[in-house]
Amino acid sequence: MNAPKLWTKDFLIISIVNFFVYITFYLLIAIMAVYAADRFNATPSMAGLSSGIFVLGAILGRLYAGSSIDRVGRKKMLYASIAFYLMTTLLYFKADSLTLLLILRVFNGAAFGMASTATGTISAEIIPNERRGEGTSYYALSLTIATAVGPFLGMFLTQHANFNANFIVCAAALGVGFIFAFPLKVSKVEWANKNPENTGGINFNTYFEPKALPIAVITALTCFSFSSILTFISAYILEINLINAGSFFFIVYAAAILVSRPFVGRLFDIKGENFVIYPALLLFSVSLYIIGQSHQGFTLLLTSVLVGFSYGNFFSSAQALAVKVSPPHRKALATSTFFISADVGAGIGPFILGFFIPTLGFSGLYASMGIVVLATAFLYYFLHGRASMGENVKSS
Repeated sequence: MNAPKLWTKDFLIISIVNFFVYITFYLLIAIMAVYAADRFNATPSMAGLSSGIFVLGAILGRLYAGSSIDRVGRKKMLYASIAFYLMTTLLYFKADSLTLLLILRVFNGAAFGMASTATGTISAEIIPNERRGEGTSYYALSLTIATAVGPFLGMFLTQHANFNANFIVCAAALGVGFIFAFPLKVSKVEWANKNPENTGGINFNTYFEPKALPIAVITALTCFSFSSILTFISAYILEINLINAGSFFFIVYAAAILVSRPFVGRLFDIKGENFVIYPALLLFSVSLYIIGQSHQGFTLLLTSVLVGFSYGNFFSSAQALAVKVSPPHRKALATSTFFISADVGAGIGPFILGFFIPTLGFSGLYASMGIVVLATAFLYYFLHGRASMGENVKSS
């Protein structure tokens, strides 16, 4: 029996649109703190807030999109959210005070949260269930490439042009993404049949998918640990004097994901989620410890490969699992529940971990995060892994 087709026109379109949504996010997140300090003489804490407050808006946007996307219409939500994203990005040209910038960041984050939930929901509908892990892995490569290209492009434009050049590029990317979405065909979902368990009141199930919560908790803790890399690796490579090698950290990280993710996605479908997630968490734990002990450029770049193999593949596998365990008619809520958890973990991580750096130092911080990820692997066993083993035994 032939496997259902994955590489359809619609799959390619939604992956490309997702790339433009995320490259805007990563470009702006990389330059925003520097922009706030340079443009408005913001203190380091306020500059950090101008970058991190985006997450608050993203969570609000995901909550709205996850509960409303099938009532509004998936394609309509995609168009409206990208247009909103474009409009709020253009308003950076008009923000003439730090207060206005902070407010704008919240609205820009909400637009991003809505747009990324829309792309994630549409991709979950397009990907065949039989190829859920493989398809999600390929789809998530659009995010991975944006992770590498966005920050690099932002820093390059800031050094060789000006901050306005960043906003122009982001606006252009969103405009192209909006146009690319036109040929996309999205199946319609009848709202009346979508939530049979919804009695009309607003409750927890209106905004979250309970079956996705176990893997969402694991994802929040893993993203919390990854935020130690995303936020503090630049300061760490300065401290250990590995600037040249460190500047390639995320490029090598993305390359490792590009090479490994398609194979890992197939393993997810064939062997099951435990076969992928346990090794990914254990390898990520080891990778964090090695980062804290790195004193040579080769060692640092080796860890970037290991982080790509581990965290990079955990993330796409966890996203696939969140959709897999949820009812088909609640894919949108499963997607938003998953990404809200990722946003919370990545958003509070820098704030909390910053308090420990003066005491632990960077080496101690990364060793501690390695322990947290190791504990997360045990937690995964109790929240999902044990039950998944039982299901695999029954099916065999």
